[in-house]
Amino acid sequence: MRTETDEIRDNLKYLSLLARDYPSQAAAASEIISTQALMKLPKGTEHFMSDLHGEHEAFVHILNSASGVIREKVDIVLGDTLPEEARAELATLIYYPAEKLPQLKARWADEDGLDQWYTETLFQLIEICRLVSSKHTRSHVRRCLPASCGYIMDELLHAHFEDHDKELYYGQIVGSIIENGRGDAFIIRLCELIKRLAVDKLHIVGDLFDRGPHPDIILDRLMRHHSVDIQWGNHDVVWMGAAAGSAICACTVLKTTLAYHNHGMLEDCYGINLRHLQRMAEYYYGQDDLSIWMPHTDAARGPYTEGMLHRCAVMHKAISILMFKVECRVIDRNPDFKMAGRDYLRRINWEKGTVNIAGKDYPLRDTSFPTVDPADPTALNEDEEMVLERLVRSFRESEKLQQHVGFLYAKGSVYHIENGNLLYHGVVPMTEKGTFAVERFEGRNYSGRALMDYCDARARRGYYAPEGSAERRNGQDFLWYLWCGKMSPLFGRSAMTTFERLYVADKSTHTETKDPYYKWYNDEAVCRRILAEFGLPGSCHIVNGHVPVQEKNGESPIKGGGRLLVIDGGFCRAYHEKTGIAGYTLVYSSRSMSLRTHQPFVSAEKAISENLDIISRKNIVETENRRILVEDIDEGEALRERVHDLKQLVTAYQLGWIKESRSEDRIW
Repeated sequence: MRTETDEIRDNLKYLSLLARDYPSQAAAASEIISTQALMKLPKGTEHFMSDLHGEHEAFVHILNSASGVIREKVDIVLGDTLPEEARAELATLIYYPAEKLPQLKARWADEDGLDQWYTETLFQLIEICRLVSSKHTRSHVRRCLPASCGYIMDELLHAHFEDHDKELYYGQIVGSIIENGRGDAFIIRLCELIKRLAVDKLHIVGDLFDRGPHPDIILDRLMRHHSVDIQWGNHDVVWMGAAAGSAICACTVLKTTLAYHNHGMLEDCYGINLRHLQRMAEYYYGQDDLSIWMPHTDAARGPYTEGMLHRCAVMHKAISILMFKVECRVIDRNPDFKMAGRDYLRRINWEKGTVNIAGKDYPLRDTSFPTVDPADPTALNEDEEMVLERLVRSFRESEKLQQHVGFLYAKGSVYHIENGNLLYHGVVPMTEKGTFAVERFEGRNYSGRALMDYCDARARRGYYAPEGSAERRNGQDFLWYLWCGKMSPLFGRSAMTTFERLYVADKSTHTETKDPYYKWYNDEAVCRRILAEFGLPGSCHIVNGHVPVQEKNGESPIKGGGRLLVIDGGFCRAYHEKTGIAGYTLVYSSRSMSLRTHQPFVSAEKAISENLDIISRKNIVETENRRILVEDIDEGEALRERVHDLKQLVTAYQLGWIKESRSEDRIW
C-alpha cells in the first residue's frame, strides 16, 4: 500500500522545481496560508456577451457599465446620500472618465468650487472602489494599480484608521492630489480600477465581425482586457480564413462587407486595398443595372451619395461573381463537405437565363455575366486572377488584421467550459430524433464533443500549418465550411442561400432550414445530455448565441428548463426591428446568474453629455442558496492542487529530501 511519503518521493523532481519559488519551509507554509484564505473569498463576477457584429459603441458602453453592475454598485454605496441624477452622472463618469471630466469641470468658474468638487468626487469613487475590491485580496488589487500612483491609491483604499482621524488623513492625501494638479489623473485611474475589479472575467460567445462599422475597435478593447475568452462564431472564422490567406474567405468577407456598405472600415482600419477591385468592377459591370446589388444602409450612419452607393454596388457584384467561381473550386476539392449541389454557376441555362435549384428552373434576376465563360463557368479571367491575388495578399499583409486574428486564435476556441458553464456560439449538430448527428471528415466519423474538437483542430491548421502546404489549404477550406457548411457547429443551418437571395425572386429558395438542435434545445433532457457529453452535470448551464431571440414575439432566451441560455438578442442594429430589443448579456456573480435585456443604444456622445444609460431589464435566472466562493469554482480546484503540492514540499523539507536554499527565521 502506497504511503504519502512514497508519493512525495515520486514527485521529488517536480517538488525541486517548486522549491525554486518557495525556497524554505516558511515560504511554502506562508503560501499555503494565503492560498487557503483566497479560497474563502467570493467568486469574481463573470460577464457574457455575444453577437457584437461590429457595434462598437454599444459594446463599449455595456463593457464600461458591466451590463449595469457598475450602476448597482454606485446605488449601493451612495443611494442614501445622492439623488438619482447625481448618481447617473457619477456612473457616466466611471464609464467615460476622460470624456466626461471636461464637461463636469466646465461648471465651476471659481477654483474653490472646483477643488470642492474634486474632493467630493474622489471620496465617492474611493468608497465605490472599496466595495468592488472587497472580493479580491489586497495583493490582487495592488497588481491592478497603475505603477505611477499605485502606492497612494493603495493607501486610500486600504488605510487603517484606528490611530488616525479619518477625515484629516483622507483630507491630507486628497488635498495634496488636488494641490499638485493630479485630480484628473486620479479620477481616471480610480474609474478604470472600479471597472477592472467589478468584472473578473469576460466571455465573448462569438460573432465580433460584420454588419456593424467597427469590429476593429471591439478587438482593440478586448486585447486590452485583463481576462477574456472567445468562442468563435461563423462570422469570425471567415475573417480568420481571410487573414490566413484563403481566397474564398477573402471573397466572402468582402462580399459581406460591401453588402452593408462597410468597406470603408476595411480600407481605413485594416488597410485592405480595394482599388484594383473597383477598377475591374467598373470596367465589367459599371453599365449594368445594379439595383439588386445596392448595399443595406443605415440612415443614422449616412448620408450616402449616389456615387458612393454605385461604387459599393458595382464592387459588390464583382466580388460576388468572383466568390461564386472560387466556391465551386473549394466544393470540388472537398467532397466531404457534401455541397456539390451548390455550384450554381454550372447550373445556369445561359440561353434561357435560368438556374436549376433542386431540380427546378428559376429565372435569374440579373443575367449579365461578362466575366463568366459558359463553357467553363468557374474559370477566372486575367483581370480576376490579378485582383484576387492582390486582395489575398492585402489580407495577409494587414498588420492589424494579423494581430486581431492571432488574438482570436490565442484566446478563442469552438467551445469553452468554465465554472459549470458550457459556452459555444452555434449548435451541437443533432438529428431529427434528438441524437448527436454523425459526420465524416477525412475518413473518420465525428459527433458531439468529438466533432467540436475536430472542428477546432482543423480550423487551427488553416492558420498555423506550414505556408503552401496541403494541410494549410485544407484547414483554410474548412474555415470557409465552418462559415456556411451544413454540419458546421458554428452555422447550424442547411445552407447559406446567398446565391438564391441575390439571383432568384422566389423566396421559397431562400429558406435556410435550422439544425434539429433548435427544436431539441427546448427539451431539458436533451440539454442535460449535451452537458453530459461535455463532462458536466445536469445542474450546469449552456450559454449560446448565434440566432437572435425574437422577444417581441414572446420568445424567451431561457430554454430547456433553464439549462440553456441564448444571449443573442440582436446587438446589431439590423436585427433590432426583428427582435424588439438590442441584445442580451449575462452576469454571473457570487450570488446569482442574471440575464440583462438591453434596449437600443443611441450613441456614446449622448450617453456622455446627457448621462443616458442603456435601458436594461434584469431577470434573475438562478439565485444561489449561499454565496459562491472561490473554492467552489474551477479556480478552487486548481488552488487545492497547489496547496496539496505545497504541503508535500513542506514535508520534503522536513524529511531533508530537499534542502532549504537560504537561512530564515523559523516561525513554525
